[in-house]
Amino acid sequence: MWAAVILTTTLLPSHSMPATSIWELISFDSFAHAAMFTVLVFLMIVGLKKQFTSLKLKHSAIRYSFLISFVFGVTIELMQHYLISGRQGDVMDVLSNTIGCLCGIVMFKWIYAM
Repeated sequence: MWAAVILTTTLLPSHSMPATSIWELISFDSFAHAAMFTVLVFLMIVGLKKQFTSLKLKHSAIRYSFLISFVFGVTIELMQHYLISGRQGDVMDVLSNTIGCLCGIVMFKWIYAM
């Protein structure tokens, strides 16, 4: 469900985006990307760790969650660039997504190590 929320919000046409200055957009946009991917990776790791269908997925949950989320983020940026009128893919968004993925891993380890 969370991946669907990310996909929907990141593929909105540009006229649906709030009007802000470029400096506000950079900081808000980067934070929003990182926050969404932090939650995505955290939820994915928890889900994979709690499933019993595939022991490989369970034991490699962090690795698979990172890889799937990273590819998802790159795919979104490519879709924005090539499929959505008025939107363009951005390398900084991919970087923010990746930082969010890493934060999700840290959050999982911090919460479940206690």
